[in-house]
Amino acid sequence: MGNGWKKAGLIGLGAVLGLLLSLNFSAMAEKEARLPIPYDDLQLFSAVFVRIKKEYVEPVSDDKLIKEAINGMVHGLDPHSDFLDADAYRELQVSTQGRFGGLGIEVGVEDGFIKVVSPIEETPAFRAGIKAGDLIVKIDDTATRGMALSDAVSKMRGKPGTQIVLTVARKEIDAPLTFTLTREEIVVKSVKAKLIEPHYGYIRIRQFQERTGEDLAKAIKELYKQGDLTGLVLDVRTDPGGLLPTAVGVSAAFLPKDSLVVYTDGRTPDARMRLSASKENYLRSRSEDYLKDLPAGIKTVPMVVLVDGGTASASEIVAGALQDHKRAVVMGTQTFGKGSVQTILPLGHNTGLKLTTARYYTPNGRSIQAKGIEPDIAVDDGRDLPSRLREANLEHHLEVPAPGAPPADAGPNAKAKSAGASIKAESKPTAKADAEAAAQPPRFEFGAPEDFQLQQAVNQLKGLPVVASSKAVSAQAKPQ
Repeated sequence: MGNGWKKAGLIGLGAVLGLLLSLNFSAMAEKEARLPIPYDDLQLFSAVFVRIKKEYVEPVSDDKLIKEAINGMVHGLDPHSDFLDADAYRELQVSTQGRFGGLGIEVGVEDGFIKVVSPIEETPAFRAGIKAGDLIVKIDDTATRGMALSDAVSKMRGKPGTQIVLTVARKEIDAPLTFTLTREEIVVKSVKAKLIEPHYGYIRIRQFQERTGEDLAKAIKELYKQGDLTGLVLDVRTDPGGLLPTAVGVSAAFLPKDSLVVYTDGRTPDARMRLSASKENYLRSRSEDYLKDLPAGIKTVPMVVLVDGGTASASEIVAGALQDHKRAVVMGTQTFGKGSVQTILPLGHNTGLKLTTARYYTPNGRSIQAKGIEPDIAVDDGRDLPSRLREANLEHHLEVPAPGAPPADAGPNAKAKSAGASIKAESKPTAKADAEAAAQPPRFEFGAPEDFQLQQAVNQLKGLPVVASSKAVSAQAKPQ
């Protein structure tokens, strides 16, 4: 019996060591040779592995145990790191191209559940009324608690025309909501542009995809074909971000050549970068520079950047860069606060690791992580409720180290505090939350005539008074 246990333990330990080697653990060990291999911890892992294999109520495959161990290890780091199996790896590549079969939801993980970060405009999820902050508790008949983000995305993606049922918990509503949705081919056109009125342009970026820079350049040229611009509104509200080089390219369209856009800081040399408004930093290949023949006026035209609580990651980089260089006035509400960079690390066998490798900083050295961008002019249209989900609410979110200090190890006490704060934020509905929900206006199309924040952006460009809140306008409109 003792020999059997010993043999099983060695097999389990060997599997774990093999896994670590496949993740380039040996290379990391060479870089940090002074750190001992946590042999006791690996033995504990092996013991748990063997117990499950031998005594769990149903047989469990080695592949499932190893994959779930990886998921647990990665998900315990921060909300944005993820292990990508072959399906998830392929889906990630597809999503950056802006075309896939699915529902149109940007999602993350919060408190073990799949949480909606933002529905994408003109998609099944958006039209059905799914909101940012909703918890997806079931996908069809499968509960999502503890489900890997990549698995959830895989379940929601699928052949256009097929149906799926999402069960959603919404903070201000006691009973779960059920949505029956039909998948569509989601073609996320990342850039929309138009003239709001003569000589005043409007450009909306929904997401930072591979071709967003090229599409932006085309949109700018089309606007200038209708005459020189007197003012321009760049709208990145509810833009969940995307590719870092694309964010640099978008910023470079409006900034002087070689202006610093963003810099990153991490543990490895590759994670420490300074990215400026030069083609070497935004072109992903040897393709032609799509910004080289933009109208000269785009570098100086007065600008307003519209932001809100759904403005995240790459869109925060753009807003922060234009704000620091005083190239644009940032207007709206505080942004989401995702100030970290994820790198896709191929692992072989068509799998990968989406790993947080750096924090990013605006040109003036501001960290956006868990803070967001504070607008120069706060304008509230009633959509951004105080209870809206932000990075600071996410479990295991990265903290910002003090200037000059190395990244701190949070330790178990700090982690418990963070998790406790997150759980508290998701407590049962209150009268205040109900009042907030009742006060929230119906959906509207960004850029439409009734877009209050856009109206105030145009007022700013024209030198007219800016109204800070749509509630003030409503109060004035009420009969006395």
